[in-house]
Amino acid sequence: MGAAGPARQRRTRRRPEARWGHRNAGRAIEEGEMFYGYYLPAAVMVNDEDGPVVPELVRRITVCSSAHDPAAAIVPVLEAMTADGIKLGDVLADSGYSHRIPATWASPLRAADAQLVHDLHPADRGSRGTHQGAIICNGNLYCPATPAPLLQLVALPPAATTAEVAAHDQQTAELSHYKLGVHAAGDADGYRRHACPATAGKIRCPLKPPSMTLGRDRPEILSVPGHPPACCTQQTITAGPEAAEKTRQKHDYPSAGWRTSYQRRTAAERLNASIKDTAANSIDRGWIRLAGLTPLMLWLTCLTAVRNQRILIAYQARQDDNQRRATAGLPPRTRKRRRALARTSAAPAPP
Repeated sequence: MGAAGPARQRRTRRRPEARWGHRNAGRAIEEGEMFYGYYLPAAVMVNDEDGPVVPELVRRITVCSSAHDPAAAIVPVLEAMTADGIKLGDVLADSGYSHRIPATWASPLRAADAQLVHDLHPADRGSRGTHQGAIICNGNLYCPATPAPLLQLVALPPAATTAEVAAHDQQTAELSHYKLGVHAAGDADGYRRHACPATAGKIRCPLKPPSMTLGRDRPEILSVPGHPPACCTQQTITAGPEAAEKTRQKHDYPSAGWRTSYQRRTAAERLNASIKDTAANSIDRGWIRLAGLTPLMLWLTCLTAVRNQRILIAYQARQDDNQRRATAGLPPRTRKRRRALARTSAAPAPP
């Protein structure tokens, strides 16, 4: 008994990193579940916007206790990539990362010259105060007279119909007319100058007489405030880095441009599926008999290296097949759609 107790204590001291954590696991944010273990943040390579297809290789991984912030854990890894001369480009992340405090996610990545493309947490969506009279909403500054329903737009669900997509895109395009334009690029300290949308020629406003000569196809402000704020009276206003620091990103959320760009993040979901696929490998409980961050990181590195090899082989096979089809005058092979198309509103309802 006396020898067994200290031995168990020594084993416990060697693996104190595992903790209880929280995950959504495909559920709504309010319906997440608890788990005991670690976080595995990973950086997966995707194609540039309108760029050629690239193999979805894992470029970097890290492992941290679930008691820690996974966003804060992966940021130094991404910063190290820039130190090695690797340009980050677009960084796509879900709301679990974008919801973190800006000092540990958004701000250091912007400082590393990354372009953020992320989903917004429900607590970060919609109007979040004002800056010199301009409404702060979804990472942008908007005219104080912006219609309230436009400021409440959210991203479309995956099963949206064609008609719903068209209506949503029309609304987000209308919302863009009310956005204050960037008059000058941000300086080294993150300060940017913004111009009124009427000054930029996007809307008609009585407070900006030259804008009233614009075409009627532009939205018109019918009710102006009795005491116009600075964003309406000044030629430009200056916004510091703290204005929409967490939510500011490359594309206007939730516009068609944002949706198309953010769809590339499904590469991360394919990574998760591939490393959990028991037909090839698995990270289920008991897959290794060693405990602690160091051996876990070692075996996860081996697993991702093997997974990358499979991705490269499959990618090269597709490229060769497409080349053969092109030589034969055939179009590239496309994947069969596995999910049934959403039923349109005009289709008859089932009995």
